Amino acid sequence: MNQRTDTLPAPGRPGTVVAAADGLTKVHGEGATRVTAVDGVTARFLRGEFTAIMGPSGSGKSTFMHCLAGLDTPTSGTARIGETDLGSLNDVQLTRMRRERVGFVFQAFNLLPTLTAWENITLPGDLAGLAPDRAWLTELVGLLGLSDRLGHRPAQLSGGQQQRVACARALATRPAIVFADEPTGNLDSRSAAGILSFLRSSARELGQTIVMVTHDPVAAAHADRALFLADGRLVHEMPDPTAAGVLEQMKAFDVARRVGRP
Repeated sequence: MNQRTDTLPAPGRPGTVVAAADGLTKVHGEGATRVTAVDGVTARFLRGEFTAIMGPSGSGKSTFMHCLAGLDTPTSGTARIGETDLGSLNDVQLTRMRRERVGFVFQAFNLLPTLTAWENITLPGDLAGLAPDRAWLTELVGLLGLSDRLGHRPAQLSGGQQQRVACARALATRPAIVFADEPTGNLDSRSAAGILSFLRSSARELGQTIVMVTHDPVAAAHADRALFLADGRLVHEMPDPTAAGVLEQMKAFDVARRVGRP
C-alpha cells in the first residue's frame, strides 16, 4: 500500500476554505408531498474551525450536513470539499473522496463489532489502500486515552470509549474535514464533555476542520461558531457561542413558530 500525501490537509494556513455550500437545496417528493429540507444554503467552513449546526427538529440541519459530506445529493446548488464539486463525481469517485478526505463520527458509534478498537481505527485507511501512519495513530490514541484498549472489541468498551474509538477512526487518515452527527447523543455528561473537548482541541491544536450537528446548547458552546437553520434556511450565525446564548436563540425560534413568523 502507498502512503497518499496529496489528500492530507496542508499544514498551517488557517483560514483556508476546506468545504463550501453555494445555494444548496434539497427537495424530497413532488406535488402535494413536496418538502424542501434545505433551502438555498450558502456557507463556508475554514481550516481549523469547529462549527456547530443548530436548529429545531425538522430544520434541515442533518440533511444539509449529509449533502455537504457527499452522503446525499442536493437537488440544486453545489457542495465542495476543497476545490472538488461533489456533483461532478461518479459513485466510485465519491466513495474514494469520502474515504480519503472526510471523517465521520455518528451518534451510534458505527463500529464493526467483530473488529478490535485498533482494527476499527485503521479500517478507513485499509479500505482506501493507505499505509497507516503509525506515529500519528500512536499520538492520536494517546490523546484519546485509548492506548490500553486497542485490543478490545466494541462490546468490551464503554459508550464513551466506543465514541473515542470513532473519533480516532475519523481522524486516522488526517482528513480535510470531519463531520460529527450528534456525537454526544448516546453519552453521559462526563463522556460527552470528553468527546467535545477532544473535538475542540482537534480544531485548535491540530488544525482539523470540524462540522457538528447537535441539538444541545452545551455541545454547541464548545464550537468556534454556531450556524442556525430554520425551515431549511440559514437564518443566524453566532460566533463564540455560549450555552445560554444558543438556548436563547433556540427559544426565539420556538416563539417565532408559535406566532407563525418565518
